[in-house]
Amino acid sequence: MSAGPLAAANTVFRTIDVTKVYQMGEVQVHALRGVTFELCEHEFVVLLGASGSGKSTLLNILGGLDIPTSGTVYYLDDELTASDESELTLYRRKHVGFVFQFYNLIPSLTARENVELITEIADNPMPALDALHLVQMDERANHFPAQLSGGEQQRVAIARAIAKQPKVLLCDEPTGALDVHTGIVVLEAIARINRELGTTTAVITHNAAISQMADRVISLSDGQIARVERNQVKRNANELQW
Repeated sequence: MSAGPLAAANTVFRTIDVTKVYQMGEVQVHALRGVTFELCEHEFVVLLGASGSGKSTLLNILGGLDIPTSGTVYYLDDELTASDESELTLYRRKHVGFVFQFYNLIPSLTARENVELITEIADNPMPALDALHLVQMDERANHFPAQLSGGEQQRVAIARAIAKQPKVLLCDEPTGALDVHTGIVVLEAIARINRELGTTTAVITHNAAISQMADRVISLSDGQIARVERNQVKRNANELQW
């Protein structure tokens, strides 16, 4: 990665005029249209917007899973948009934890073993049981995914993501496949990690209620940032008006 201008002390991500265009046959799809914003250390940010607004594309670019068509992305003082594939792989491995809508646990491994897969490739991992404890799943450590509910599997997936102690946790619709009650438990686990580990956290959702948990809410529409709001009072998941 190449070094860019020095970031402010608490700036983790900066995007400058980022665009993303996908070629779908003869049609060009503009997923992002000049997105500029910053994400700060320890922040809990919600990316809010309808399907197709560009939320997942932006998250994937921040996580090094995709590259923009134009514009610049910085992680701390490193320019991600100047990185080659091997550098992006190393970046993802060392600095970013991902949580997706579907859990992607290995069925033949216990919860603990699923988390240990990540700790084996991390530089400074926390013990798998400690990661499971953070999401209140340590008592289910020896259960296989088929023995766990959807919410429990998602919490194991979160433990797996944070066991390598990433600086950033990126969550794409983490409650999208869950009912409201189970989603509350999962959201509380994510918020607890943000509070206790100080992990910079970005959560994608189309559910406006979840935005009440965030420090800031970044609303996207048609590939652009439509609005940025700061919450003066953050609610916990049990207080959300669903």
